[in-house]
Amino acid sequence: MDVTIVQLFNGISVSSILLLIALGLSVTFGLMKVINMAHGELIMIGAYTAYVVQSLFADYLPASAFGWYFALAIPASFLAAFVFGLALETGLIRFLYGRPLDSLLATWGVGLMLQQLARSVFGAPNVGVKSPAWLDGGLHFGADIVLPYKRLFIIGLVIVCLLAMYLYIYRSPAGRRMRAVMQNREMAACLGISTRRVDAATFALGSGIAGVAGCALTLIGPIGPSIGTYYIVDAFMVVVLGGVGKLAGTVLGALGIGLSNTLFEYWTTASLGKLIVFLGIVTFLQWRPSGFVALRSRSLDN
Repeated sequence: MDVTIVQLFNGISVSSILLLIALGLSVTFGLMKVINMAHGELIMIGAYTAYVVQSLFADYLPASAFGWYFALAIPASFLAAFVFGLALETGLIRFLYGRPLDSLLATWGVGLMLQQLARSVFGAPNVGVKSPAWLDGGLHFGADIVLPYKRLFIIGLVIVCLLAMYLYIYRSPAGRRMRAVMQNREMAACLGISTRRVDAATFALGSGIAGVAGCALTLIGPIGPSIGTYYIVDAFMVVVLGGVGKLAGTVLGALGIGLSNTLFEYWTTASLGKLIVFLGIVTFLQWRPSGFVALRSRSLDN
């Protein structure tokens, strides 16, 4: 029973990380139909922003204040990735709408350039981000069950981000405009909504969430220029499995893949476990091509 509880907790922890990574990808892909291959590098920007904030606290502030650097690193990572995403959409992606192959190749090239830039600035070897002292240790349940504070903090951070996204999408005028453009772009434009502004704001928001994901990943292990490439494939699988552009579907997709990966890797091996999960996703999509939650609109019914 203890092993089962630990494995379920590990699965939920992996699911929360995948959800945070895929959250912004789901919104941008669902709205603009752009396959952003540089999404992993947006995660990298957030991770290195946390590293820079840590270095600034260590160099210029008293040691007693170091434990609070992570509270500043989260909004700083969001802002850095948000600004870069806005610049990327305005300077490049805006001119590639309706050309999925061109946008895929262009963002892949941007990702390679960002990786090389990170190697030039921070070096090729991985760097470590020291977690605050208040995140060391864990909750003990019995002799064999320990739930690390770092993992619990990541789960809590994901819940906060998910709640914020829900309020933005379903309870704000900007979210209402975003959903209108996602369901029927031509009709929304006829009603006076600036679809270009909605695209830019949505892409920047998705990029900012990717930055927060990168900041959270610094609590798990060292970071490097290619940190985003380890998660981008699973993030795309979450988006496709859950249903493009649907918040509830993204949550279900992340939970399904995260729990399945953890359990199958424990019962078999890492490679075989991933293979079983991938085959399961392919089989499921043959039955439900639209994923767990389908986007319904009149424009899709025509």
